[in-house]
Amino acid sequence: MIEPLQIVWIASIIIMFMTLVVLFEVHRINFRRENEVMFGTKAFDDKVEAMGFTDKEKRTLDKIIRYSSFENKDAVLNSSRLFEDAVDNFYDIRNVFSVRDETLAAVESLRKKLSFTASNPLAEIYSTRQFNVGDRIDLLLENGLRIKRSEIMARSEKEWVITFDTSDGTSFSLVNKEIKVRWTRPDDAIYTAVLPVRQVDAGHLVLLHSSSLDKKQLRRWVREQVAFPVTAVFQDGSSIGGTLLDLSAGGIMVGLPKECYPGQHMRIQFELPSFGDEDVEIEILRNLGHKNQDYPHYYCHTASFKGAFGWTQERVLQYLFEINKRKKQGVKWVKST
Repeated sequence: MIEPLQIVWIASIIIMFMTLVVLFEVHRINFRRENEVMFGTKAFDDKVEAMGFTDKEKRTLDKIIRYSSFENKDAVLNSSRLFEDAVDNFYDIRNVFSVRDETLAAVESLRKKLSFTASNPLAEIYSTRQFNVGDRIDLLLENGLRIKRSEIMARSEKEWVITFDTSDGTSFSLVNKEIKVRWTRPDDAIYTAVLPVRQVDAGHLVLLHSSSLDKKQLRRWVREQVAFPVTAVFQDGSSIGGTLLDLSAGGIMVGLPKECYPGQHMRIQFELPSFGDEDVEIEILRNLGHKNQDYPHYYCHTASFKGAFGWTQERVLQYLFEINKRKKQGVKWVKST
């Protein structure tokens, strides 16, 4: 009869044996991944050659892939998500702050050559490393304070820098704390992430990167009925007052006391609640006549934004996002003073 102590001893031996088998298999897989030919290597090599990568970029890309868990080497070239997953894993294992500068530069160059940055409207966004310098960022602090219109001043593989008013001393209490950032990509989605503040310098915050972005898809040209006073300024310099009747990220409906014709260009000026004054060029699409019963003396015109309207479009998207969120929560929009 086997004694209880013997049972424990036998079980321990079995567990040790199984552990050794697992460790051996992991080592074997890692050795194979680091030294042997991976699946998809031929297609990978053909694409790399066509893209004109430098020798350093080729070595860096191969290293990133071999640190990843992907079996198909070629897949990383076809997906921004797989590329950013592989990069993130590489940085986690190697510690991004210990990676050589020339390797970091090669990773950033690879991202650009693969068109995986936010500059490419077709690229899927999964990491703050894909954001562009000059992009606008909203900040949501722990105390509920919301700061709009911050701008990305610089971005590297290690960290990124955004503008922040440090004159009141608030920023210095943020070091090593987490803040929520929100980035709007027109025609796509609103991305948010919670990030630690790495450093505070005069006029800006230094943040760590994140590959855990919360994405809220935007329907194309979500439209909201509004009633904002508007001034229309015509090309001859004359102007008239009217009312902005509805608003979307692609265009508007504006009520004016005079008829305008399709194709006519003008500028409109209005205040977007909580965001400030807007001055943007529009092109009249259709004259719908006296359509709105609340404004029987106005001619209703549909129009699209023209010219340099990206900043207006981004703020309109933010406004629509906020107002629809409040509708869902049953909270009325309160105009800030």
